[in-house]
Amino acid sequence: MVVGVAKIEIFFPEPNSLKSKRQILKGLLHKIESEFKKISLAEVDGHDLWQKTTLGISIVGKDQKFVDRKLTSILNFIQNDGRLEIIKAEIDFISY
Repeated sequence: MVVGVAKIEIFFPEPNSLKSKRQILKGLLHKIESEFKKISLAEVDGHDLWQKTTLGISIVGKDQKFVDRKLTSILNFIQNDGRLEIIKAEIDFISY
């Protein structure tokens, strides 16, 4: 069993308020959860910043190749959203 964890720092160039950022983020999280089933997803930092946030994503699978492919697909999905930019993304794996 392998647990994959991604930490993704995101920059939002357009919002001019925290409310605007939260609307974009809420829509993004909903799209990710709809597209990719059986993942854990949360905003883990940047709650009070209106142009930045950090997302945490985790997936459990039978092997590292499967988990890596899934996390990479999620990163690509986020990157293709024209309302934001990924500043930094880290992926780690824990094998059991």
